Amino acid sequence: MAIWKQDTDLTRINGWSANTMMETLGIRFTAVGEDWIQGSMPVDHRTHQPYGLLHGGASVVLAETLGSTAAMLTLDPAQEVAVGLDINANHVRGVREGTVIGTARKIHLGRTTQVWEIRIETETGELVCISRITMAVIPARVVAGK
Repeated sequence: MAIWKQDTDLTRINGWSANTMMETLGIRFTAVGEDWIQGSMPVDHRTHQPYGLLHGGASVVLAETLGSTAAMLTLDPAQEVAVGLDINANHVRGVREGTVIGTARKIHLGRTTQVWEIRIETETGELVCISRITMAVIPARVVAGK
């Protein structure tokens, strides 16, 4: 059974990235399942650190993008929104080129918090980074300043 409360059209979701860091880094949402969302990011000059490897911070940006977007899709944005509380990441493999693919899956969907696990892999399925993000669910009026 799908966990989403919002339309998961990829064109719509990718549109949210216009004029943001996600657009600058080339992050794209590529697939959505009943309880997961997937996205990709190129490994190139935009995402490299000085040694020519994928920057760990870029992996965390991909993880946070996937986890926070997934969290938002489970909520009615007129009523509540999700904001990041904590994120951690373990970088297990260096990548010099190509594309990495991240998949966010729910661990916990509570009334006031959500926890998501994000696996970032190479195009051949090798684990690059494992991340976990905790999101706070707050009233939409708090963000809107009402």
